[in-house]
Amino acid sequence: MSPLLPLQDVGVANPLTDAHTQLDRAVELLGLDAGLAATLRAPRREITVSIPLRRDDGRVEVFTGHRVQHNLSRGPAKGGVRFSPDVTLDEVRALAMWMTWKCALLDVPYGGAKGGVCIDPGQYSLAELERVTRRYTSEISPLIGPERDIPAPDVGTNEQTMAWMMDTYSVQAGYTTLGVTTGKPLSLGGSLGRATATSRGVVDVALAALAYRGITATRATAAVEGFGKVGRHAARFLVEAGVRVCAVSDAYGAVFAAGGLDVADLEAYVDRHGSVRGYAAAEVILGSKLLSLPVDLLVPAAIEGTINAANAFDVQAAVIVEGANGPTTAEADRILNERGVLVVPDILANAGGVIVSYFEWVQANQAYWWSAEDVDSRLADRMQQAWRGVCERAESLNVPLRTAATVMAVERVALAHQQRGLYP
Repeated sequence: MSPLLPLQDVGVANPLTDAHTQLDRAVELLGLDAGLAATLRAPRREITVSIPLRRDDGRVEVFTGHRVQHNLSRGPAKGGVRFSPDVTLDEVRALAMWMTWKCALLDVPYGGAKGGVCIDPGQYSLAELERVTRRYTSEISPLIGPERDIPAPDVGTNEQTMAWMMDTYSVQAGYTTLGVTTGKPLSLGGSLGRATATSRGVVDVALAALAYRGITATRATAAVEGFGKVGRHAARFLVEAGVRVCAVSDAYGAVFAAGGLDVADLEAYVDRHGSVRGYAAAEVILGSKLLSLPVDLLVPAAIEGTINAANAFDVQAAVIVEGANGPTTAEADRILNERGVLVVPDILANAGGVIVSYFEWVQANQAYWWSAEDVDSRLADRMQQAWRGVCERAESLNVPLRTAATVMAVERVALAHQQRGLYP
């Protein structure tokens, strides 16, 4: 097999444009004044840092990192850190804004933040990634903390990354501060259920959305774009719920089986080979074709903007549940809504991660750990409550679910801002 090379990304050029479009629509429906709208639009704080790295062979490279705190009206900032060669400041700004709305929608007492380093982690050793992580953490440390801003894993990072960040912050503080990051290993204050929380939330909402459309889960078919942190577990949980997962893709390829994939076998294959590419028990298809398969449920769980104006008319799924952040562009969203496709927005669908991150933060602050059953039960309750609320608001306003969810979130953040007042 030839070396793994990622497929070309055809996503949206600037997700911040879509984030602003969504906010503007919510502001219009809520009748907010221009000053408050401008406050909600602007990031509260942002920092760009230089990250020099001494490579294992002695060479020095310099990377750029960002941390954006979009809004702090409802609590300390919360948001992931991604390591990707595609990281830009505008992308981080958009993701931070979406985190603000996500936390508000799920009634988690956080504001939104996001961070990123423009690096391809696959091209660097574990020791080099540790040095990058620690230097990045050191540079942004004046902004973060368990009562200020709590990072978590995202694309290209994991629980080990969070352990390094926690340790670096703790060394600088002079004492162990477990609550400065979430998504850590269990041995360092992580929460049971955190690793699969986003996926569980996606599937909780997906099953509710299928039922909302009158589709029985045990007779439903699904395609999952992305087989990483979110998509892999989501595919497994869908199969456990009786849904037939017919196709999955990752950055290197896509596979299809009309009768349903053996997801457990595919997971074992990916563990051995690093990608779904070459999986002999299924048909090879183009990654772009996965989005247009005739399935009941489509779960885009890869990156921003993969469903766009160029392919939205080709989507055949009745329900789309956004496992990734911003996978559907504004124009594609309009097309899908006009075609009657039910789109469950990212700020609702993939909020399971931030909910259990909040649970982890609470447990760390109390030094009292919950069982996996407690975590999963509390997560399901939060997701189902939010789903019902968004459906009710969508029906009352006669708007799509994304607009309803954004309206609810913006309304809560605006109220918190107004009640706190303007200093001075």
